[in-house]
Amino acid sequence: MKKALTPTEIEDVLRAHPEWKLKDGKLLREWIFSDFPEAMAFVNRIASIAEDAGHHPDIDIRYNHVLLALVSHDAGGITERDATMAGRITAELASHSTSSSAKC
Repeated sequence: MKKALTPTEIEDVLRAHPEWKLKDGKLLREWIFSDFPEAMAFVNRIASIAEDAGHHPDIDIRYNHVLLALVSHDAGGITERDATMAGRITAELASHSTSSSAKC
């Protein structure tokens, strides 16, 4: 079983990945797109990244809004694996200019 990060370690993760926020014990990030097909294309890109990593985020799709949540349920919290996944998603999808985390 993976070990959940301490609050201090989570603060370090958030400083390293400021696009992500902490809410309800999960790393969250929201993207806003021009329409539903664009949002779904993004989700398919996330699915590919997640499958390659063997770590799958919770994904909430509301028309043109996509909310990702990262948490390791088996560890009961955020782990290094979640932090790594947040960094990978940020790096691989950095070219997407309509991301927002204001509502998280």
